[in-house]
Amino acid sequence: MTDSMPTVGIKDVAREAGVSVGTVSNVLNQPSRVSQQTRRHVEQVIARLGYVRSESARQLRAGRSRVLALLVLDMGNPFFVDLARGAERTARDAGLAVMVCNSGQNAKEEAEYLDLFAEQRVRGVLVTPADPSGQSLLRFRRHGIPYVLVDRVAGDAEGCSVSVDDVAGGALAIHHLTGAGHRSIAFISGPPHLQQVQDRRTGALVALAQAGLPPHALQEVPTERLDVAAGRDAGARLLGLAERPTAVFCANDLLALGVLQFMYTAGIKVPEEMAIVGYDDIEFAAAATVPLTSVRQPARTMGAMAAGLLLQETGDQADEHRHEHVVLQPELVVRGSSLPAR
Repeated sequence: MTDSMPTVGIKDVAREAGVSVGTVSNVLNQPSRVSQQTRRHVEQVIARLGYVRSESARQLRAGRSRVLALLVLDMGNPFFVDLARGAERTARDAGLAVMVCNSGQNAKEEAEYLDLFAEQRVRGVLVTPADPSGQSLLRFRRHGIPYVLVDRVAGDAEGCSVSVDDVAGGALAIHHLTGAGHRSIAFISGPPHLQQVQDRRTGALVALAQAGLPPHALQEVPTERLDVAAGRDAGARLLGLAERPTAVFCANDLLALGVLQFMYTAGIKVPEEMAIVGYDDIEFAAAATVPLTSVRQPARTMGAMAAGLLLQETGDQADEHRHEHVVLQPELVVRGSSLPAR
């Protein structure tokens, strides 16, 4: 059995380089305080010995972690990938890293990740909640770690939030379809406990009323997930409705792409026989066989703004920080999947 190599410490580097521990520390943390010749010599010793500084020890000394945590509903959804990129860019510009985790829209997994963040003493958390009761975050508060809600409006004054007006987004989609002449529309929803789904439905119903149509003009086809496979299944159920609608509004683009795939397989022409509108405007929306009309959310902007608010709350001016609730406006991007009804 081969013995494991001993860990090289900062004292080993100092002894090998013939300098003080303080000099090695300055090379690592404040290189401008060390002469160029000494710095190069110490760096060569560090490289030769394979020294890697203990980030956890450094954080304990500084009293502040250099890691933000990001907990989203589904990293399989390109919307959350873009959101993560926005947060990561802001964090990196501040010299921090982002640990990205996926709750899978599961309240239990969300609670487990929040416990992990507390154990790791992360600097702060960006979270799109999966637990409709809010109990996971309520328990997390006792650790005193700041958090910012992303893609969700905070219901109290305990933290910041960055979201999009999903009621307005749902209304945009339905106004577009009713304006094109559709009078019977399906809503392919997602898990009913998700606030985003509820808000998009609310906006759709508001727009129907404004168009002079009754609530039953919107036929809901629920799904347990917000992915392409669920969209294909919803497409099959959609064609089985007694009164087939002429248009469909989907709670996100992955559902819409699944519906589009099923319509193609079933020989249903889009948009001539079935108009489709999605939500999020992910990159794949424009590249679909029939380019997808979608309600655009500024995902990267949301991630960047949320990370910025968290940095304010955990930075040197934290005492001056005041919680903000930023609500961004969605935008309808019209493409070939929703041409006017004939």
